[in-house]
Amino acid sequence: MLARFELEESIRKALARSRGVVLSGPRQSGKSTLARKFLSRQSPNYFDLEYPPHALRLEQPAQTLEQLKGLVVIDEVQLKPGLFPLLRVLMDRSDTPGQYLLLGSASPALLRQAGESLLGRVETVEVGGFDLAEVSAHEGGYNNDAATRLWLRGGFPRAYLAATDEDSLVWRAHAVADHVRVDMPQFGINIAAPAMLRFWTMLAHYHGQIWSAAPPAQSMGVSEPTIRRYLDTLTQTLMIRQLQPWHENLGKRQVKAPKIYFRDTGLLHALLGIKTVAELLTHPQSGASWEGFALEQVLRIARPDQAYFWATHQGAELDLLMFRGSQRIGVEFKRADAPRVTPSMRIAVSDLKLDALYVVYPGLHRFRLADGIEAVPLWAMLPGTPVAE
Repeated sequence: MLARFELEESIRKALARSRGVVLSGPRQSGKSTLARKFLSRQSPNYFDLEYPPHALRLEQPAQTLEQLKGLVVIDEVQLKPGLFPLLRVLMDRSDTPGQYLLLGSASPALLRQAGESLLGRVETVEVGGFDLAEVSAHEGGYNNDAATRLWLRGGFPRAYLAATDEDSLVWRAHAVADHVRVDMPQFGINIAAPAMLRFWTMLAHYHGQIWSAAPPAQSMGVSEPTIRRYLDTLTQTLMIRQLQPWHENLGKRQVKAPKIYFRDTGLLHALLGIKTVAELLTHPQSGASWEGFALEQVLRIARPDQAYFWATHQGAELDLLMFRGSQRIGVEFKRADAPRVTPSMRIAVSDLKLDALYVVYPGLHRFRLADGIEAVPLWAMLPGTPVAE
């Protein structure tokens, strides 16, 4: 298992500030492994609600939890929504000694739907699969083979660490099936598994594109509101990212629909039937796949305050607009050996008044393209990485 020092530190800081911390992320993303860094599974304060003896201990939750001191871990907390009102009361009381680390295989929005809202009482730390920083730290520095493996297989620990690409693909295919057949019903989502699987497969061909509900609705023979509900479900379960559009008062018609990205390219490739690196590099979706992979890595490493994309109906666009304090940083993703400045980039710099525009590409060197526009290798986004000029 790869070390995840930054995530551990984020959890540690959150626990120092709050009575409750939620680790939210897809199933098998490594939440339980992280929790065991803070509390042994053998501890009487550790509850895994998928393990019957642990679930049985919480049949009378008030009597059990009120007596516990120190850190209490409740794994798969969404399986027992009746706990949420009790946890709210315990966190509000000053005479109860417990502190709570709650693990949920869903987004915070679904956790709130499952029971009483803990909004304002807990901090949420999102746990995804491995990212480029974690993989590079494990390798002792950036390693192109490891980065390519991460792009192909995705970041779910069992997918990335599988012995072979074939083993990884089998795991990812089962993960997709389990998500629609097992996880979603547990979250209270009543969507027929075959319909969701068909939609998810169809969505793979929209990766990196501006969203329109009309074509998939027509293809599946359902209404546009139904298709939007399917998309929102996959977004809430942290499978899909809907990157929202930014609007500026420019006197131009601007795109108002979101862009759609798979948050894990390994699942994208499983649904597209891509088995190997050779197949990936020659696939028609290769460029869009790499753009989504790079975008997800940049967002996880940069941690902006807000993130959007921008596009006009006249054809100008910006893949990623990040806000950090008063700064506006633009990012374009180009899977090219030698990216060049485009008219669209110049329009984005001017219209959006960008402080900087970085063109992220899978190359080796960092170099200036124009005033305020710089080509930057994806690996150079890693914190503390020396950059070859």
